[in-house]
Amino acid sequence: MTKVADNVNPNVYEKESEREITSADHDEEITDEFDEREIFDLIRNINDPEHPLTLEELRVVEEKNISVDNKKNEVLVYFTPTIPHCSMATLIGLSIRVQLLRALPSRFKVTVEVSEGTHVSEHAVNKQLADKERVAAALENNNLVQIINQCVAAGA
Repeated sequence: MTKVADNVNPNVYEKESEREITSADHDEEITDEFDEREIFDLIRNINDPEHPLTLEELRVVEEKNISVDNKKNEVLVYFTPTIPHCSMATLIGLSIRVQLLRALPSRFKVTVEVSEGTHVSEHAVNKQLADKERVAAALENNNLVQIINQCVAAGA
């Protein structure tokens, strides 16, 4: 039996422009701190698990919903599911978290949460995404890891 997508006809938005590369980006003498745009660039092209679209195209992730604190080594990403009862919210959050954990230095504490008021089970989803043991257990599930790898493949 084939599963029908929760949101069969999502809104699709234009992608933002690519980040402009400056000469300072290539200068090894300049300390290059992580910023919100860099984090956004790492996650913008993650594929949605139900649609052949990116999280950016669905506005699940937006630069304005990301904060970076280089002094505290913290990255916080809020994401917005396309519908309030999205059954893929935890998988989307896990894909964002995995992409960032793979791409960022290990000094960063990565927090991924559903934006407040955008999902009927936001507290449960946020609790799952914040629970290190549950995340670790999820990443031991080969089927789940295969799906996550498909989602993050384009974002890498």
